[in-house]
Amino acid sequence: MFKKENLKFRVFIQAAFIMMMSVLFMACSDDDTMTPDMTDETGELTGATKTYQLAEIAGSGVSGTAVFAEVEGGSTIITLSLDGTPANGDHPAHIHFNSAAVGGGIALSLSNVDGASGESVTEVSTTDDGVAINYNGLLDFDGYINVHLSMEDLATVVAQGDIGSNELTGESKTYVLEERAAPGISGNITFEERINGFALATISLQNTPEDGMHPAHIHTGSAAIGGGIEYTFNTVNGATGMSVSDTRQGQGENEASYTYNEILEVDGYVNVHLSMEELGVIVGQGDIGSNELTGESKTYVLEERAAPGISGNITFEERINGFALATISLTGTPEDGMHPAHIHENSAAIGGGILYTFNTVNGATGMSVSDTRQGQGQNETSYTFAEILEADGYVNVHLSAESLGTIVAQGDIGSNELTGESKTYILEERAVPGISGNITFEERINGFALATISLQNTPDDGMHPAHIHMNSAAIGGGIIYTFKTVNGAIGMSVSDTEVGQGDGEASFTYAEILDIDGYVNVHLSAEALGTIVAQGDIGSNELTGESITYSLEERAAPGISGNITFEERINGFALATISLQNTPVDGMHPAHIHANSAAEGGGIIYTFKTVNGSTGISVSDTEVGQADGEASFTYSEILVVDGYVNVHLSADALGTIVAQGDIGANM
Repeated sequence: MFKKENLKFRVFIQAAFIMMMSVLFMACSDDDTMTPDMTDETGELTGATKTYQLAEIAGSGVSGTAVFAEVEGGSTIITLSLDGTPANGDHPAHIHFNSAAVGGGIALSLSNVDGASGESVTEVSTTDDGVAINYNGLLDFDGYINVHLSMEDLATVVAQGDIGSNELTGESKTYVLEERAAPGISGNITFEERINGFALATISLQNTPEDGMHPAHIHTGSAAIGGGIEYTFNTVNGATGMSVSDTRQGQGENEASYTYNEILEVDGYVNVHLSMEELGVIVGQGDIGSNELTGESKTYVLEERAAPGISGNITFEERINGFALATISLTGTPEDGMHPAHIHENSAAIGGGILYTFNTVNGATGMSVSDTRQGQGQNETSYTFAEILEADGYVNVHLSAESLGTIVAQGDIGSNELTGESKTYILEERAVPGISGNITFEERINGFALATISLQNTPDDGMHPAHIHMNSAAIGGGIIYTFKTVNGAIGMSVSDTEVGQGDGEASFTYAEILDIDGYVNVHLSAEALGTIVAQGDIGSNELTGESITYSLEERAAPGISGNITFEERINGFALATISLQNTPVDGMHPAHIHANSAAEGGGIIYTFKTVNGSTGISVSDTEVGQADGEASFTYSEILVVDGYVNVHLSADALGTIVAQGDIGANM
């Protein structure tokens, strides 16, 4: 096998020649092999070389390179150059079969590395078994190099490196291994592609115990689903926190091999266990392959419901396979609590049946982790991440399996998510002193709205029906949408404008609410619908903030005077409010707009609602007069109308004017 004659001299000359010619070989192919016509003039070296790294093992401090140089005639000169070898050292070196992670017998013995120089030079043309092997054969060889401590201690390897088809391509993928049952233990696993298509798998963990030996496997499915062992890695050594394996050979019987590309697509996850005796205790875990997260995620708020202090969120993280990792995270859950959780159909305001069951939330941690391709209930639908974003659904977290009726946290998801656009309208006090509040419409992604009525000073035992009525409150009109009843104990009602509570009612989008010709009434009770406790215009009847006030001066009835205010609506018409002082409690005072100025006098062109003497108030909408066939007036038209306002003593004494004032153009 060895050509020893004048070998040292030849090596010296060849090494010098290689250095001189290195610049000429920059255009080599990826395997560093020159084209056939680029040979050296001596006929001994072709100029083709390949360098492999030899890494230190177990903190030996010894590392370096192995350079393969092609020689004409079919042999190869292998030069080992190491740093850190002791001056008196003599280190046996070999090429072994397989990769270093798999291990194998000696295929080819190399000259010992001289500790003083750190060098070893061997010219080879056959394996130790006499099988011919040339330069190209070595570049394709399934092998690795070991450099040993000494002839007396071959078991101690000081430097090592894969060669040939086991060389790494530079492509790699790293997955996180998160802490599980053993606090502080976490890390990652890196798969590095080899030229042969398989992978070098390196598990690296922090804080493993010095004496720990931790089995590790690839399991089928995602970690949230769980599954059987598909591949066994070399055991993680607690002293170093490391395990190095080759994916073409698992440590378990009859296990499948994995190419690097198969790892990137595998439906699997990695478990690192505490020990062989405690495989049920997982110290590090992470999804890999098609279960890897893409980085896209969506978080929805889970608000407090029946259990004070319990709230949180649910986050859906997209996987490469299109499904999602669903993580429920709650605060305030009891240590011994076990809380079922589901996706339900429709929005929370509407309610609906269970579509998907999550893994139960553990009260001790407040956590639940699930995979959306497999619900825990029988025959449940799976959800891709994209489907979650569009789902017509909401999430309920329940108190316990025995108390499913008690919701501790809840939140809309998917198409029911709020866009952030909202509109609030005031609900003013009416027949019951002190009760007032507002109604807020919040736009959903699906275009409908979450409608929340919030009132102050409602009685604890009160149940208050609420509706959208047609027209403005000043005009009045029939019910077109029924909200959920306002609960007096909390003063709240939450509804979805997609579904009204009355039979056959129309749905309303958020955009339609903003344009609707309507108003909201909240009633005292189902038995006393005629008593309005709070009321407010919405949609196109909302006020713009523009207004004009005209004085109404005392006339035939001493002490009665006041004003009339016109407030512009979004629809262009106006809310007209007459406000008088000192009207008799039992008085009912007709009021009109007359043509011309008060000094000229003229006929009635618009009739207001009658002024109630007990309040001195009349509220009208200039879109509709109270007399038949009267013209409507926009706010802009009021500002220029040739008219004046008369308030009369009574319907039987129209000739007696109690208050009067010019408006519009006559001001």
